Amino acid sequence: MIRLLSRNIICFVVVILIQVLLLNNIQISNLINPYFYVLFILLLPFETPGWLLLCASFILGLTVDLFMNTPGMHSVSCVAMAFLRPPLLAAIAPRDGYDAGTYPRLSYYGFEWFLKYTVILVLVHHLLLFYIEVFRFSEFFSTFIKVIFSSLISIVLIIISQYFIFRK
Repeated sequence: MIRLLSRNIICFVVVILIQVLLLNNIQISNLINPYFYVLFILLLPFETPGWLLLCASFILGLTVDLFMNTPGMHSVSCVAMAFLRPPLLAAIAPRDGYDAGTYPRLSYYGFEWFLKYTVILVLVHHLLLFYIEVFRFSEFFSTFIKVIFSSLISIVLIIISQYFIFRK
């Protein structure tokens, strides 16, 4: 239990540092903003209670909001992502269910499962984040293009992390 808690705290700090110190400085033609920090929510254990998942997501989003000076936008997006995570995991569960002691990672459930899981939750996060940021319908299509490109880059970074950092 203590080992799992310390691992998640370290993961929280690392993804925040990567996001704030490295990825926040990357903006390609105002269309691509990679958000790697959502990896923390994606990798939380299956057994994480709902209340803890929502609280951890809120704290993650609030931390990013503090560093990026975006009042509540990341918090809302992270909480929505965390809220949809349990029903999504139930919908895409393997036939035998999830094995005890495993995590939602590419090395445990394969590329196809992890890609579906990641794409859906990252798209939800990015759709909410960018449409809250713009908050008008006059830029619907330009914002949608930004959502697609940013989601693609974020998903690629998350999958690369699975191959290099979170190996079995």
